[in-house]
Amino acid sequence: MLLRVNAHHPTRRSGGCGVSHFGACIYACCCQTDWQARWYIRKYSWKRLGRSEPPSTMKQSVGLLSLVSAIAPVLAGTYSRTQNIVGTGFYNAFEFEAIGDPTQGRVNYVDRATAQAQNLTFASADKFVLRTDATTVIGDGSPVGRNSVRIRTTATYTTHVAVFDIQHMPQGCGTWPAVWETDEDSWPRGGEVDILEGVNDQGPNQITLHTSPGCTMPASRDQTGTSLQLDCDTNVNNNVGCGVNAVVPTSYGPTFNANGGGWYAVERTNSFINVWFWSRSAGNVPADVAQGGSSVDTSTWGTPTANFPSTSCNIPEFFSPNNIIINLTLCGDWAGSVYPASGCPGTCNEFVDKNPTALAAAYFEFNSINVYQ
Repeated sequence: MLLRVNAHHPTRRSGGCGVSHFGACIYACCCQTDWQARWYIRKYSWKRLGRSEPPSTMKQSVGLLSLVSAIAPVLAGTYSRTQNIVGTGFYNAFEFEAIGDPTQGRVNYVDRATAQAQNLTFASADKFVLRTDATTVIGDGSPVGRNSVRIRTTATYTTHVAVFDIQHMPQGCGTWPAVWETDEDSWPRGGEVDILEGVNDQGPNQITLHTSPGCTMPASRDQTGTSLQLDCDTNVNNNVGCGVNAVVPTSYGPTFNANGGGWYAVERTNSFINVWFWSRSAGNVPADVAQGGSSVDTSTWGTPTANFPSTSCNIPEFFSPNNIIINLTLCGDWAGSVYPASGCPGTCNEFVDKNPTALAAAYFEFNSINVYQ
């Protein structure tokens, strides 16, 4: 979404390489010979501290500790659940943002009382629904658009995993749904991660980072998606950010819904930000994702859909503690600008104003959100 707690370092299962034997693991995994191991430990750790050589009596011990510290975030994998957001629990975990739409959408974001009174949000024991109004015809010349909903977590997150089990996402001409993370008060300095986003039913899903100047992505990285722009700076390329298109057709819109939805997951560490998608019917959905367990091990999840490494983007520098935001806007800067090329009738604002029944399927239905830290 174009702007648009405390985290713990996760620990990875040792896989036979415990802390007491970590030096041996470094030797075995990184180095072919003993002299290479000693050179790597000294040069890597002390270059990071701005010194050419450590004191001779401390070379290997201090170097090894520094290397362990540097490598630990890269080995992150196992996280414990800190939030299980289901059904009415969404009302405790999120606050409603009754604000004007920063993306110039044809919507009027309402507070919780209004949303519940107008059936724009409702919850059961195991479901949470968020939708736009689909009954009102907006009058000619109305300064405000259709009532809709935007919610934000009360908690903020740094290092974490969030798994979104979504049964249905908004569809229809003019729709612009998003699930994302940002710090609204400091945007774009605090960064933005768009986990699920698209417009006018035009898939596939687009995963994007938006940052202040200085954060870029390498052209080649370990992901299944297709890289778009590589500069994440909001001041360049009309703020399209550094995006990745998913290649799975069922990742967005009507095809997502027809297939029973699926799971999106984001993992943020100091070394990378990864996003995955699994369709409901996919045969490779990790058990800890599908079951919504008390812990997850991202090292077993396979290649992510989108990978944003810290190679030329220091994650802690460009991303502050972020909230999770879920919203549904209509038309606006993106959906409105590409509306004529989307095969949709008329103009965007006129269509969404005058055709409420065309937005009957413009709703999110969440089974759960699980957050792990």
